[in-house]
Amino acid sequence: MKDSEITDTLLQAVANWKGKFSGAHNVRVNCKSVSRASTENVEIVSLPENKGLKIVVKANTKNEIVSIPACITHENVDDLVYNDFYIGENADVTIIAGCGIHTENEEPARHSGIHRFFLEKNSRVIYEEKHIGIGAKFGKRTIDPITEFELSEGAHLEMHTSQIGGVDKSDRKTEGTLATNATLIIKENILTEGDQTASTAFKVELNGDDSSVSLISRSVAKGNSRQTYYSNIIGNARCYGHSECDAILADKGIVSAAPELTAACQDAQLIHEAAIGKIAGEQILKLRTLGLTEEEAEQKIIEGFLK
Repeated sequence: MKDSEITDTLLQAVANWKGKFSGAHNVRVNCKSVSRASTENVEIVSLPENKGLKIVVKANTKNEIVSIPACITHENVDDLVYNDFYIGENADVTIIAGCGIHTENEEPARHSGIHRFFLEKNSRVIYEEKHIGIGAKFGKRTIDPITEFELSEGAHLEMHTSQIGGVDKSDRKTEGTLATNATLIIKENILTEGDQTASTAFKVELNGDDSSVSLISRSVAKGNSRQTYYSNIIGNARCYGHSECDAILADKGIVSAAPELTAACQDAQLIHEAAIGKIAGEQILKLRTLGLTEEEAEQKIIEGFLK
């Protein structure tokens, strides 16, 4: 495949690309920006030394979509990018990020994205991030995302993150602080196969009264893959925090979950849940009565679980 064809395939997978982006966007391919556009309300500029992007959303902006996908189309690329998001007061935007890596030989490729979010009072962001690896299974594909956030009074950040296959190693770290009435929702889906590894670490500080966080992680570990999950919700005020980790094991997969709660206020309400198990036999049997093979039934269950 040509690089342009690989890029198209990756963009379709991680950023819902259908030939062009409408609105503000920046497309990064093999460490370089290949397409960029700002709008009246969203400005995208390069950080010093071209290390990444500064995305500024004006106050009171509504219903804008910002797309910032990154693609690696071949081996021997180690891409490190910093993206800073400044969301103005009362703004309401959707940000579509994500990274796709393609390799064909035994050489590795890696992408590390460091995203920092600064949400002003009563602003709202929906953030979607997909990671995928494609191509031959020889080269090691690594994606290591780091996300940091500061949510001001009344701000709302909702993150939908997924690792949808083909990533050999990932180390995902997310941490930040919430002020009064701020809300954070994170929904994470991870699939590992073969000898792949994935680790997730959340650290959230609830510093303002009536702030809240919900962390929901769903994962499937197949083959000999291994996953680790760690979360720490710290309640420093009257607040609500909930962490939930659900994992399915298939074959010889291994999942380790360690949710942690730290309460520094009598009015902090913090809850954690963790469940790890295999696919129920009766689920597979029911689908097999509908004509599916055991492998097809298992795949259907996994797809439904990771939605």
